[in-house]
Amino acid sequence: MKSSVLLLGVCVLLASGCHQHPLTDYRPLDHAGMWSSGLEQLKMLNVSDSEVAQLVRVKQAKLSDDACVALVASAHENKHPFVSGESTASLAGAGYSESQILEMARADQLDAISGDAVALRLIGLSDNFVDFVLRQRLQARRTLSTPEIARLKNVGLTEKQIVDRINQGMTDAQADHEVAKREAARNHAGTGFTRVRGRRPH
Repeated sequence: MKSSVLLLGVCVLLASGCHQHPLTDYRPLDHAGMWSSGLEQLKMLNVSDSEVAQLVRVKQAKLSDDACVALVASAHENKHPFVSGESTASLAGAGYSESQILEMARADQLDAISGDAVALRLIGLSDNFVDFVLRQRLQARRTLSTPEIARLKNVGLTEKQIVDRINQGMTDAQADHEVAKREAARNHAGTGFTRVRGRRPH
């Protein structure tokens, strides 16, 4: 991957200023199925035992060796160790691609938005809609919270209608108000009755 190579180069340049971990045990990653080339790149990145443990979780989620190296390089570029093994595994389990996960890692947002990202998948939204919402969040643009998106969907709005509302700057409070109005209208529908007129019994 070009991205992993670039990130690797950046972190190698910074390695001289990082804490050294000469006694890191890489055997757990070897047992998890990482190839020797991947292990050598991680050694160049000077990973710690705790990072190895995080990467074992990533490998268990079936991500590639290149992705593992890129995740660590991204974390180091953002001036902290890689601690997002569980978040990464959750994203992979929810169907996110390596490229999407690495985009979150480069933005240093893996732990911050993984829960919401997984919830968006569970709602049953399309890939295009999920990509739109995640891009809004990664770029720090206003968007609706996942619970409000789910509520709007449940009261009958289409994805296009929800996207339009997000683009118009709808807030969660405004979404809550619209949901309440639609629920009230739905609950009121069909509650009327027609009086049956006839002769009274004697």
